Amino acid sequence: MRAVRSRDTRSTERHFRAILVAKGVRGWRYHASNLLGRPDLTFPRKRIAVFLDGCFWHGCPRCYREPKSRPAYWRRKIAMNKSRDLRTVRALTKDGWTVVRLWEHEVRDNPLTSLATIVRELGRRSKSGKGKLCGHVDDRFSSRCIS
Repeated sequence: MRAVRSRDTRSTERHFRAILVAKGVRGWRYHASNLLGRPDLTFPRKRIAVFLDGCFWHGCPRCYREPKSRPAYWRRKIAMNKSRDLRTVRALTKDGWTVVRLWEHEVRDNPLTSLATIVRELGRRSKSGKGKLCGHVDDRFSSRCIS
């Protein structure tokens, strides 16, 4: 597992950052180390944190396939990741951040829809000061924004 890169992955983060630049979306920072969970992207002025969740590591209901070797280890590992994600979302939301979680397959298969989700939140955040959650569908997060 040491060889697995937890950030700066070509398939997701670099590609999505390139789309943000190409479409002229500004005001974002990459891997804010001062925030819990180290979001992949943040928009500090709007207080929006974006997580690009890998389908394997975060247990995507559509894409995740449990490995054949050591299944108990992987069930526990993924469950701990989901639990950590939920704690992170709750803490950031409590601190007034809007949290956007996108699955790796969403960014890969339809990057413009993912971009539209972020742009929509940037517009909404201009109008309200409350933190909220906009996330992907699974047992932890709503599929739409919750005020």
